[in-house]
Amino acid sequence: MRIYNADSEETLRTRRLLKDWAGEGFLTKEQDERIGKETVSELRTTNVFLRLVLLLFTLIVVAAAAGLFFALFLPRATDKTGGIFFLIFAALCYTCAEVVVARFRLYRYGIEEGLAACSVAFLCVGTYVTFFRPYTAKAEFVVLLTGAIFSLWIWRRFGLWYAFLAAMILAMFLPGAWTSSHSAQHAIVIAIYAIGLVCIIALRTQHRFDFFDDGLSMVEALLWLGIYLLVNLQLSSLNLGGWWWQGRIEAAAEFGGLFYWTTWVLTWCLPPLVLMRGIRRKDHPVIAVGAIVAVLTLVGNKPYLGWQRHTWDPMLLGIFLTGVAVFLRRWLARGIGGVRRGFTATRLSGRDKQWLNVGSVALGVAASQAISAMPQASDKDFHFGGGASGGGGASGDF
Repeated sequence: MRIYNADSEETLRTRRLLKDWAGEGFLTKEQDERIGKETVSELRTTNVFLRLVLLLFTLIVVAAAAGLFFALFLPRATDKTGGIFFLIFAALCYTCAEVVVARFRLYRYGIEEGLAACSVAFLCVGTYVTFFRPYTAKAEFVVLLTGAIFSLWIWRRFGLWYAFLAAMILAMFLPGAWTSSHSAQHAIVIAIYAIGLVCIIALRTQHRFDFFDDGLSMVEALLWLGIYLLVNLQLSSLNLGGWWWQGRIEAAAEFGGLFYWTTWVLTWCLPPLVLMRGIRRKDHPVIAVGAIVAVLTLVGNKPYLGWQRHTWDPMLLGIFLTGVAVFLRRWLARGIGGVRRGFTATRLSGRDKQWLNVGSVALGVAASQAISAMPQASDKDFHFGGGASGGGGASGDF
């Protein structure tokens, strides 16, 4: 089912680990060269920047080619004719993605990713325009279900974790065709995610410390995060504009009292559960999600209870999180050799430093936007005047 050979992907994973270990000084130059000769992969990769450029370029080229085709050959095509050609474009894009991987052995190269993404988009549009025009609730359900299933296939075939994320997002809108109850919609999507989570956890038991487990780790983290965001009604509600300061949001009134307070209890139960799962498996993505949802629970508790927010609340939260980080670091450092149960506060991987650098840049950009001065409205009727200069004896308006 996977388009890539398992041995090739495992070799790439080994090479990434080898580069990381060598960069941190855990391997000598001779060891690095010897192991590097034994881990030569047939797959072609590129750096993340060129990958993004090629992905964007592929999306632009495919979209422009489709638009040019319709403008030249089908300027007055009917909806059904246009929909059929959208389906043809979807098949062509997917076929091209398979061909470039099979022939050129591209791996996370951007080109095959762009073709796969375009195939999903063309399939959804073509399905709707061909079979379900005009719009109906049934059409929405079928289109979303088709897109979700095909996105899952793209994830399974090419191993692209964001294809799984796309399937999650599409599945989130499926219950809208079944019921208008917001509580029921949330419960249905949570159940879908929970079933997916159980399947992923069962699948991970068959893969431990291999390349496939790394991808499943990211998928499990996404499912945990998706479940929490749906459970926390303060975050999943559409009315987020004044969420931080206005206390309990008005959209909460759309949910029943029992459902509302059940979700409040779950927002406190999920973070320790996720953290326990991540710590037991030493799973970085799951641990990161556990920490994120724990912070979101602390941030959203007052709005859930309808308590008034204060301007100093973020400062208190920052002090608390800093104290927790310092305590954990010192507690780990006091262990034998600075290690407690396989965890250490010492940086062992260059990837950790890269993530910290990326986070620092992102926080710097966000902070600069947050503290940038707002333009002040000028009053055209205001006029300076009445000033008198000293020493020269002159006076007058200035």
